[in-house]
Amino acid sequence: MHALRRLGSMRGLFGARSYSSKIQTMQVGGPVGAPAHRLYFARNGSPVSPWHDIPLMANSSTNEYNMVVEIPRWTNAKLEINTLAPFNPITHDTKNGQLRYVANVFPYKGYIWNYGALPQTYEDPHEVDAHTQCVGDGDPIDVLEVGQSVCAEGSVHKVKVLGALALIDGEETDWKVLAIRSDDPQSQVINTVGDLEVHMPGLVAATVDWFTKYKVPDGKPPNTWAFDAKPKDDVYACDVIRTAHASWKKLVQTAHSDLALSNASVDESLHRMSKEDQGDAYNALFGRGSVPTAEPSEDANSKWHYIPSR
Repeated sequence: MHALRRLGSMRGLFGARSYSSKIQTMQVGGPVGAPAHRLYFARNGSPVSPWHDIPLMANSSTNEYNMVVEIPRWTNAKLEINTLAPFNPITHDTKNGQLRYVANVFPYKGYIWNYGALPQTYEDPHEVDAHTQCVGDGDPIDVLEVGQSVCAEGSVHKVKVLGALALIDGEETDWKVLAIRSDDPQSQVINTVGDLEVHMPGLVAATVDWFTKYKVPDGKPPNTWAFDAKPKDDVYACDVIRTAHASWKKLVQTAHSDLALSNASVDESLHRMSKEDQGDAYNALFGRGSVPTAEPSEDANSKWHYIPSR
């Protein structure tokens, strides 16, 4: 069975191209926890890629970015945009044939942010990151959204970048961008990592601690960091993002790749599908129909509460 969830109007989301209709997510293969779980994105009878078709910039004049949420806060399933599957659905990551979940490392419960990715970015595993002197991890840049609300899997949000941390995972650079939803109540007062420490004291330190330890229950050593685990500011983070966007542009113009580069809208891409092929792909994926599901409602019990030290 397929489940469909409307993400709300995405008018203007795709930059200069006019996308007046609504983006939908199409769940295939069962809910999270089912081995075949897939969350596809669709628009106007065509599948679209959350990696390639959603633009990086939500509003270039205000320096706001689009974030695709993969993992809602407080949950444990390791969900990610699948860079190897056509149209890049969100899938449940596996290792040795087993679904992956993050352990609850005291005092944390699951992921402590809304975890997702910046579309149209790529941390190139064949290029040495000029900032860290390690190659990229081969994925879109990760985003840690720190606002009050828990976001739904597959939802797309406009975010403001606050800074970034450089995790080194197996000698690969894995940037973690700190961001807050533009519509979050505290977005008006949180503009930098310094503001984050004032209004959400301890969150940056908890983020470093979480990523350092989260693989230890699986028998792996603690993770390490570049820059002594100190966060870089928003200007630095935006420079990192620009570099990753340039790497993505280069990628989608590559004729042959092991990665899934099919898309519906990227003019400069060698992998943009014709309207006919888009329709055929849609029918192949969703030909059995879909069932509407409600957008998750706000839950006051899931919000963050920060109590400053006296």
